[in-house]
Amino acid sequence: MISEVYDAFIAAGAPEEKARKAAEALADYESRFPRIEAGLLVLKWMVGFVFALDVAMLIRVLFR
Repeated sequence: MISEVYDAFIAAGAPEEKARKAAEALADYESRFPRIEAGLLVLKWMVGFVFALDVAMLIRVLFR
């Protein structure tokens, strides 16, 4: 649970149980971002490899 979010919900007048559940739900979403970033890093390397392979094949075809 993110305590700052919980405190903000309480200060805004939300019931304690709902504020706790909302803060826990936001904390679950926060844990997804590193996994998404790791997946994007793999995709970037894959695209870079394919691009380099395509350039190498093009050079080989043009300068044969």
